[in-house]
Amino acid sequence: MDPILLEVYKHRFAGVAEEMGAVLQRTSSSPNIKERRDYSCAVFDGQGRVIAQGDHLPVHLGSMPRSVASALEGGHLEPGEVVLLNDPFAGGTHLPDLTMVAPVYTESRPLFYVASRAHHADVGGIAPGSMALAVDIYQEGLRIPPVRLRKKGELEPDSDLVALMMANVRTPGEREGDLRAQMASLDVGARRLLELIEERGVEESLEYAGHLLTYAERMTRALIGDLPDGTYTFEDQLDDDGMGSGPLPIRVSITIDGEEATVDFTGSAPQCAGPVNAVEAITLSATVYAFRCLLDPAVPPNHGSFAPIRLIAPQGTVVNALHPAAVAAGNVETSQRLVDVILGALARAAPDRVPAASQGTMNNLSIGGIDPRTHESYAYYETTGGGMGGRPGSSGPSAVHCHMTNTRNTPVEALEHAYPFRVTRYRIRSGSGGSGLHPGGDGIFREIVLGAPATVSLLSERRVFGPYGLEGGEAGQCGRNTRIDSAGEETPLPGKGTWQMKQGEGIRLETPGGGGWGHEQ
Repeated sequence: MDPILLEVYKHRFAGVAEEMGAVLQRTSSSPNIKERRDYSCAVFDGQGRVIAQGDHLPVHLGSMPRSVASALEGGHLEPGEVVLLNDPFAGGTHLPDLTMVAPVYTESRPLFYVASRAHHADVGGIAPGSMALAVDIYQEGLRIPPVRLRKKGELEPDSDLVALMMANVRTPGEREGDLRAQMASLDVGARRLLELIEERGVEESLEYAGHLLTYAERMTRALIGDLPDGTYTFEDQLDDDGMGSGPLPIRVSITIDGEEATVDFTGSAPQCAGPVNAVEAITLSATVYAFRCLLDPAVPPNHGSFAPIRLIAPQGTVVNALHPAAVAAGNVETSQRLVDVILGALARAAPDRVPAASQGTMNNLSIGGIDPRTHESYAYYETTGGGMGGRPGSSGPSAVHCHMTNTRNTPVEALEHAYPFRVTRYRIRSGSGGSGLHPGGDGIFREIVLGAPATVSLLSERRVFGPYGLEGGEAGQCGRNTRIDSAGEETPLPGKGTWQMKQGEGIRLETPGGGGWGHEQ
């Protein structure tokens, strides 16, 4: 193996995934994808092992291999085919995340696969945005098992399948535009891989794809091998499930044995009625991500990183929920708490390398109704950043997306152009970060006023238990949700719920600050 050539291939494969993401972002229809960049793209080898990812969303990327595996369960895909799925119990995460997988053929065999995943702002269900307080998967929206969206020899998506999907969503034009953008990203990815193969040859391209997997595994084993052998435990909790159950503990026990780690979530809460249940793919994604936080960023994020880590996630719990559990918030909220508990345990093995807890929530806000300007349905969805935890040697940044999310915010101008409401206040929530030698970052203060009646849904966490501090640092402040009527009267809202709101009413989010690190001097 030539180390220089290995580095070249690392960037060539990653460049393919990055360009796929750029195409998806530029050609999409919805602000959630175009502005917030709530999407992820990756390149897989012929066995369905991820070899390169774009610099996109950790919660998407770590779980995407399960989607590719589901897409390939019936055998390899034929040239030109595209498989679509979102079923959380068949490799997906939650229903708004639609995943597409396509093969890259040469020499009459699929040498690679390309995949894209994007969060669609509405996929049906009981409330606009498909992120409501549901009690089972059927209330959350349209569930799609692995199906052929585009068949062999076809250039266009299957019209019957698209018609069926569009009949079950509130914003069909936007959805079809985003689907076509995802397909375009796959076509570009396949084209770039074929160009690489033509330039470098099949044998070398496959050889160095394998070398990248081996290199990532070796570096991950070296990381684990540097940690002291032993068993490290930690526990944190979700506030509630929105249906009256809570707090919901998440417990982890990490055993370091040489160059391998076993991450065991035995003792975590049983799956619950509300939508905070996570499927196993999410728990695997959070686990791999947390270990990668300790790796040199130059190490490529690929399937090799999975090999030294053994996951134990008992079935029927909030970390490995079974059908027909509601799972919309498992992807966005429980994934954050999983990272918190894993990093909390790793801090006991490497206290000089792990930060305090970040905000621990994505503060999911969905708003939908009829836009009086167009007299058509709209569905808005957005996550909101908060404070990152303080860490050895540095304070936590303020007002950023942390850990399993890596999106941007929707610019105020784009938001007010696309939807019938106004952002009246938007600033850093000063003083919300935990104090310490290295304080936690501050959260965000944001108010939105509706220009028309709408259905509003919130799925948020850290409203009861603040993000923990480490090494003597203080916890970050809890978040707050508030409803404001047209006369200015304020009513506190719980972390999770769905409400009918009137024109002129507003909603305020005050997101959590990060925990502090170290005793304040």
